[in-house]
Amino acid sequence: MDKVIAVVVTYNRQFLLAQCIDALRKQTRKIDKILVVNNGSTDHTELWLRSQDDIEFITQENVGGAGGFYRGIKTAFEKLYTWIWLMDDDGYPKEDALERLLEGNTEEMCLRNCAVINKEDKKSFVWKTGNYSTIDELENPVIKNVAHPFNGTLLHRKIIERVGLPKADLFLWGDETEYLYRIIKKNKIPFYTKTNSIHYHPASAYSYKNDWNFHTNWKMYYYVRNRFHVLKSKFSRHLALAVVMYLAFIIAFAGTIIIFQKTNKLKKLSFILWPIADAFTNDCKATPSAILKRISATSPYWPFDFLVIPVKTVALLISGLFSSSVKLKKA
Repeated sequence: MDKVIAVVVTYNRQFLLAQCIDALRKQTRKIDKILVVNNGSTDHTELWLRSQDDIEFITQENVGGAGGFYRGIKTAFEKLYTWIWLMDDDGYPKEDALERLLEGNTEEMCLRNCAVINKEDKKSFVWKTGNYSTIDELENPVIKNVAHPFNGTLLHRKIIERVGLPKADLFLWGDETEYLYRIIKKNKIPFYTKTNSIHYHPASAYSYKNDWNFHTNWKMYYYVRNRFHVLKSKFSRHLALAVVMYLAFIIAFAGTIIIFQKTNKLKKLSFILWPIADAFTNDCKATPSAILKRISATSPYWPFDFLVIPVKTVALLISGLFSSSVKLKKA
């Protein structure tokens, strides 16, 4: 029988991790191995993991969800597991989730995903899933061309052989989407959500309209920078189009700041030039601490910085288009 390994990435959520592991242990289709990638948790996660005799775990520095799934998938692949089941620590699968994912379709080159359901009401989808709002509306066992990695995502090792691993240096926000597009767009691998295979997950609480704290929200850097990597993967054969779509995203994001943000609008507009520049130059070295340090050292002349945003943005766009053109000619 093909061997299945569950890979769970965790950071400072030991209580939720324990719930996830408990659900994995109760699967009707027994999991051959549970692998936890601990991203340098500073709570009781490490001690708890050491007390579990049926879990293999890796503790590493905090390299974000992207680095965690990179390490977990790489380890599972090198240990020759056939199927790799992926999830974060804040969700957990229903008891028969794995059994339902594996039943029926025997195709190996196909990405399968659980239906990601709100863990509170046990009915509504956490993210847009086809044209459905709740699990009660479903009529078909499969929703084709829909998946929400890494939330109960099942990969056969042959997919990894062809596609490779996630980009570890994206840190978070967009790394799973970049990997999905590499699988389904560049490599034309089919994908679907299995509606009778349930993965419970917290409701999505983030909204771009909510006023975010300029001085502490380092994650916004990755959101802006990584969007270009996602678009390059989505439009892998048309890099110039990826640049144009990224420009459209930047304009829309700037508009969201102007319309909906209540505090530090000009600082936020000026700050996003940094991730834009790093996106076009493929610079992925920024860490959360480096981002916070740069935010705290914001120039006292930031209003002047805001005045040159249009010039810098056009310059970055031209640079990106030129780089894309050169790559297309080489290809």
